[in-house]
Amino acid sequence: EIDKVNILNASIYSMHRALDLLNTKPEHIIVDGNRFKPFNDIPYTTIVKGDEKYLSIAAASILAKTYRDDYMMKIHKEFPVYNWKQNKGYPTKEHRAAIKEYGITKYHRKTFKLLDEQLKLDL
Repeated sequence: EIDKVNILNASIYSMHRALDLLNTKPEHIIVDGNRFKPFNDIPYTTIVKGDEKYLSIAAASILAKTYRDDYMMKIHKEFPVYNWKQNKGYPTKEHRAAIKEYGITKYHRKTFKLLDEQLKLDL
């Protein structure tokens, strides 16, 4: 989905889907960051660095990271050559070398942009 709509929109759409799954309509939501698209007339507030200011956002951030780490462990078992159990999908030197040697999988983002400093690292 990120490759189709970009990471910001994919994140917002995921929030919309999560809101849709709730049994009760929230009176108000707080969103970590500075962007959100209105959804079902639910009032919202965007909070830059919200995880530093609100415990609920910090807790949600921890849950999301834990879920992602578990997911990376799962797909590591399918493709151990990329060492996702350790790098969690980040473009480490080792991970980029594995991509160069083995190519990409269905799990790799095709639109991931590396920083200039990362591109200069020797493989």
